[in-house]
Amino acid sequence: MSDRNSHYVQEVAVESVPGFKSVLGRFATGVAVITACHDGAPVGFTCQSFSALSLDPPAVCFCPARSSTSWPRLRAAGRFCVNILAHDQQELCRQLARSGTDKFAGVQWTPSANGAPRLEGAVATIDCELDRELDGGDHTIVIARVTALSEHSDAAPLLYYRAAFAQLHTQIAQLHPQLRV
Repeated sequence: MSDRNSHYVQEVAVESVPGFKSVLGRFATGVAVITACHDGAPVGFTCQSFSALSLDPPAVCFCPARSSTSWPRLRAAGRFCVNILAHDQQELCRQLARSGTDKFAGVQWTPSANGAPRLEGAVATIDCELDRELDGGDHTIVIARVTALSEHSDAAPLLYYRAAFAQLHTQIAQLHPQLRV
């Protein structure tokens, strides 16, 4: 057995919010923006807690904060679009993460198959319909049925790691030389 990390072990109390965030921050995630149209206007939020859930039937899940002011409007729409952001969309990610502003000011988008905003430059989009919600503590666990899939770009995805945006330059270029990184 390897002892590569045996020299550094820091136990973290489960009750420690900063410790919990620090440990989970070591898990790199992709970055998505969940969008919908509600009362004729685009609405959305940045989401790192997005994941595939099931292949048969096709389903995904994500977890908006209970404090989200955007999620109730997406829920009311009943259908939405998951936009997988490209590595060069950091500013768009920040803009759509802000509260209390017109998140879509200057944002280029077209309607997806279900009418939700499909963000220009996203590497892929996933149209969904709300299936159910589960209690997830200070978050809601949303399960959604996939209704349409689209690939838009060969650009590398935007990643988030240890509270910062990240990219996998070397590994992606070696595994998929056709991708733009």
